Order: sequence, then C-alpha cells, then structure tokens
Amino acid sequence: MKIVADHKIPFLKGALEDYANVVYLPGNAISQSDLLDADALIIRTRTRCNAGLLDGTKVKFIATATIGYDHIDVDYCKKNGIEWTNAPGCNSSSVEQYLISALVSLAEKKKLKLKELKLGVVGVGNVGKKVARAAEVLGIKVLLNDPPRERQEGKAGFSSLEDLRSQADILSFHVPLNKDGVDKTFHLADERFLVKMKKNSILINTSRGEVVDNLALKKALKNKVLSGAILDVWEGEPNIDLELLSLLDFSTPHIAGYSTDGKANGTMMSVQAISRFFKLGIDHWKPDSVPFALNQDLKIDCANKSESEIIREIYLNCYDISVDDGALRKNPSEFENLRGAYRTRREANSYSVQLVNNQFKKLENTLNNLGFKL
Repeated sequence: MKIVADHKIPFLKGALEDYANVVYLPGNAISQSDLLDADALIIRTRTRCNAGLLDGTKVKFIATATIGYDHIDVDYCKKNGIEWTNAPGCNSSSVEQYLISALVSLAEKKKLKLKELKLGVVGVGNVGKKVARAAEVLGIKVLLNDPPRERQEGKAGFSSLEDLRSQADILSFHVPLNKDGVDKTFHLADERFLVKMKKNSILINTSRGEVVDNLALKKALKNKVLSGAILDVWEGEPNIDLELLSLLDFSTPHIAGYSTDGKANGTMMSVQAISRFFKLGIDHWKPDSVPFALNQDLKIDCANKSESEIIREIYLNCYDISVDDGALRKNPSEFENLRGAYRTRREANSYSVQLVNNQFKKLENTLNNLGFKL
C-alpha cells in the first residue's frame, strides 16, 4: 500500500509507516505521476484534487486535514469511485481563539467597548457556533445568519443578511466557498453588499478568500465605507494585494485555524479515516508529541484593571494577533513560509490562570466558560 501525504501536515510522520509506504511531498507540488501507484492521499488546501491530478491513478481515498474541501472536485470523485473525507470542526476552537484575540485587540486599538457592540456571524457551523458563544460570554450581542440551517431548523434564532448588514458593528464570515447555487458564497461580500453595511462597521474574514471581493473591500476602505477590516484569508493567496494589506487593521497569512491543537485534530481525523477505510486497526489513533505552551501557567495581577483589560491580557498571553500581523506586513512575500513554519500556539484549555487581587465576582466563571483552567 502507498500513501502520498503533504509534507507539512504536522504529527503525521510515523503514524502510518507500519501499514504503508508513505511518501511526503510539498502539497502544491504533488503531481499525477506521484499518484500513479498510490492508494491514498492526505492533503491540505494547497493540493487541487481534480481530473488533472487523479486521472489514471490508483487513488481510492483522499483525506484532507482541513475543514474546507473546495479543493476537492467532489463530482469527479463520485463519478470515479474515489472516497474522500474532510475534518469538520478540527480547528473551530482555534478560529474562536483568533476571533477573540482580534476583537480584544480591535477594542484596544479603536477604543471600543465590547459589551456595547453587535457581532454578526455569517455561517453558524462548527466554527461560527463557537465564535458566537465566546462572544456572548464576553457580553457581546450576537446576530446569527445561516440560510441552510434556517431552512432546516426554522427562523427562530436567525437573522437575515440584511439585518446583519444594517445592525452589526462587526461582521465575521465563517462560511464554506460555494461558487454557485442557492447558497452561493463566492463574492458574497461584493461592492453592493459592502455599501449597505452599517456606517463605521468592521469586516472580518477567516473563511475563504473568495467570499469577500478583495477589490471591492479595498475600495470600501479607501472611501471610508467601512471603518476597518481584518483578513486572514485572501483572494489569490499567497500573492496578496499589498495595497489592501496596508489598509487593514490586522492581517494574517491564513493561520486563524492553525493552533497546534487544531492541526493535531485535523491529522488525527485524517489518520483515523484512512484506518477505517483500509481497515488498519488504528481507528482511535492520536498524536502523542503535541508540544506544550511555553507559558502555560499565567499569573495575572488584577489590581487597578478593568474586567475587559484583564481578559485582554490573558488572551494576548495565549495568542496575540499582532504578532502574526507584524510578521506578514514585514515579509508579505513569505506568506506560504509563514504558514508552513507556523509557531506553536496552544488553545485556552492548555492554560492555567491564577488571578491575584481579583475584584470581579463573575470573572472566574467567564474564563472557565472560555476554556481556561483556573
């Protein structure tokens, strides 16, 4: 048995070598000739699985260690008997962490009070649900938009896209990339969409680059239609628009879901899927070499600080979005390398927090609800 795998998928080496010849290659360089005698493929978003790659190969199974799967031609796979799987929810807590860091950093930069803001969440799947819940824990009013879920579950709890545009101070996208159909999301945020957003509102996109028309966003920022924006995903990445980069509040190289925990989850789900499909007997495999957080024990002096200042300090000790923003602005041409060599970043449940001189009765409960250990 032969498996071809993206060489940047973490914690994978050693997991399948007892069962197969595993060949590791750069994801964007995997070619048809590499797969002629391959039984399975383990990839990320940089490998386009279509007829050009798969025709004439032995590939029976594709596992992508990512939530998204728009890089897989699912119709081609169905017609040619190729099974595939993604890793839904694997990095949802990572994106939640990214969003909260973004929100507390925005609040500091723009002198905003989070509890006075409305957050519109477009797409309420595995990621959007966690983002919405965390925002509510922080006291932010949340509006939810998810047409597929609304059709299935009813209107209760959901708002129209028009309501989000007119009411939300911050609009955050967590949708898959659909290029057509009733739930088309390609260029969902185009020029017509952006001009209808609430005055002085802010746009955040961590879903797929093509969900937001980058040229329209650039125009909206230059013309002060929006007061700000944060992008983690871009049209044309890794070759990003440098003028747009200069206009953003925070900009990162497609790493919102790149916590060490999220990547470990994606690898675990891919290996387990390969095991189930080929009956390898390692259906419960987990990586055993996930590194610890460098400063996993946080001691926070709460004296003379507001509750929001304390929460911001804790979050930025775990993940500070400005670090990734600075790295991208310094070397935008290194977009792919910044992703591929991304640092260890652990999620909230890896941290123990000790509060000193705490005067806020509900703060410990808030931090527990956000996943921290007190």
